[in-house]
Amino acid sequence: MLTMGQVVEHEPMGNEDQKLRRLVLKGPIAQSARPGQFVAIQVQDSARASLDPLLRRPISIAEISPERDEIALLYRIKGRGTEILAQARCGDKLSVMGPLGNGFSLPKEGELWLIAGGIGIFPLYALAQSALVQELKVRLFWGGENQSFLESAGLLRWQNMELPMYLSTVDGSLGVKGLVIEQVREELLMLFDRSQLEDDMRKKKINVAACGPKRMMKAVTELCGGFQVPVEVSLEERMGCAVGACLGCVCTLLNKAGRPIHKKVCVDGPVFRGEEVVWDETC
Repeated sequence: MLTMGQVVEHEPMGNEDQKLRRLVLKGPIAQSARPGQFVAIQVQDSARASLDPLLRRPISIAEISPERDEIALLYRIKGRGTEILAQARCGDKLSVMGPLGNGFSLPKEGELWLIAGGIGIFPLYALAQSALVQELKVRLFWGGENQSFLESAGLLRWQNMELPMYLSTVDGSLGVKGLVIEQVREELLMLFDRSQLEDDMRKKKINVAACGPKRMMKAVTELCGGFQVPVEVSLEERMGCAVGACLGCVCTLLNKAGRPIHKKVCVDGPVFRGEEVVWDETC
């Protein structure tokens, strides 16, 4: 769907050094968007009256509010496109394609573990909201650079959801010092007795959704696979058209026969089952 989204909020998030922004758009996309999907926004510099940059910028949908016809996009300024996008003001109208791609699936029962690295936290917020509406138990495992980053990237919003949270930072300024995967490992070891793993799985029914650096998602997939816990991952690849025509975001997966196949992140993903991703070719 190609539509115009009106900017109703656009503000910095936390410490300005983190270069994080929250952009809220009003429009019809909110009526059909699902957690894990994304939009492609036109970010051409209107002041220069040019088509540069030509390509749209893909941004994951962080919050979905159909009752207000609004979606929220959280992003980090890290290139020319997002620098131009950051200049948008309330009342501006932006050309938006979406919702695009395939999002996360919600389990019907049991626990949903959300595992995020850095700004991989952004698409998981909408998933947490949907899971809580469905009365699922949700846990959050989130790792980042330091306290300033976690607080700027929306820690308070997550705390207000009153979820069990496991935080880690590289420098130890908040939560446990180290990588988020270690806390996931500890919780799995506490919950599962390997000698009766199948019985434990039937009782606990845990599903995992992960988003973040590829090496983190690979580690999560391998760890959870050892406990027979299913994992969905949200991949991020450079995109050109965002509709499957340019083949710029092709990734390698394994089909049911275990043979490598190629799929497009923009239309077949961005969410895939972790065990089907060929990580060695995408890391």
